[in-house]
Amino acid sequence: MPSNGPEENEAALEEGRLLFARQWEFIRGVPSMKFLPPEGPMEISFAGRSNVGKSSLINALVNQRGLARTSNTPGRTQELNYFVPSGFADMPPLAIVDMPGYGFAKAPKSQVEAWTRLVFDYLRGRSTLRRVFVLIDARHGIKPNDADVLDLLDTAAVSYQIILTKVDKLKAGQLAKLEDATLAKLAKRAAAFPEIITTSSEKNLGMAELRQTIAGLVLK
Repeated sequence: MPSNGPEENEAALEEGRLLFARQWEFIRGVPSMKFLPPEGPMEISFAGRSNVGKSSLINALVNQRGLARTSNTPGRTQELNYFVPSGFADMPPLAIVDMPGYGFAKAPKSQVEAWTRLVFDYLRGRSTLRRVFVLIDARHGIKPNDADVLDLLDTAAVSYQIILTKVDKLKAGQLAKLEDATLAKLAKRAAAFPEIITTSSEKNLGMAELRQTIAGLVLK
């Protein structure tokens, strides 16, 4: 978490709240690179294994229950899904990109490979992409498929930050150990941001801190 003084921290939290106080809307699903919108506002994206809770987190982040689709079926998100705040006469300050889940998916291998290629091409080639938030299920920690994506982000020099999801499912004392272990794994990764955000979409934990972090990126 940002280590500002109390007044600075309160101001940063308020900036985050205001950024997400508007109504957000879905603008485009991108099944392949040729359908990407023109580069405009700063983009942040959310990546993670299938069923890690990306859609639930995005809904909690923007305070809109049904903005991003949620499903118990891994692999439901098959496109790059773009969301922006509404009501701006000109370009909005930010776009959120929900990326297809990686890892296990109940779909033909060729389709899974197509989703994976789309994600990797996007990460390599989007100049307006400011940060990738990589969601890790707190019950499992960083798994091999997660490490593969972190390797790609390091190679592409794309800044990324870990979000631990479903932390309410952990027993007392487990979270601190998981945070320490995760930070140790990130220590030698060049593109990793050295702070972790802990969240629970179900309990609305960590959302204010996540909004604050995103607002800090927008306002830089």
